[in-house]
Amino acid sequence: MDRVGKLASQKAVVIFSKSSCCMCHAIKRLFYEQGVSPMVHELDEDSRGREMEWALMRLGCNPAVPAVFIGGKFVGSANNVMTLQLNGSLKKMLKDAGAIWL
Repeated sequence: MDRVGKLASQKAVVIFSKSSCCMCHAIKRLFYEQGVSPMVHELDEDSRGREMEWALMRLGCNPAVPAVFIGGKFVGSANNVMTLQLNGSLKKMLKDAGAIWL
């Protein structure tokens, strides 16, 4: 859990993902299209990925990926992020975290 917290606070937007996950791809694309350059941790390519996956599940992310952190705070998975995007509050969160300027 400490590792996830430490990694999650290293950049304005951090996404824990798996390279083979289509929803992870969609969420990463959403951020890229808004001009955000997130730090992405591919759990299936990390030797401690399974450990981090369990930590994410303990945080309440089920399935464990995609797991999105903005400003070091756990936002949630794809459903949460898409809800924030649709209601317009994602952009404000990104501005407040310094991920985007406009």
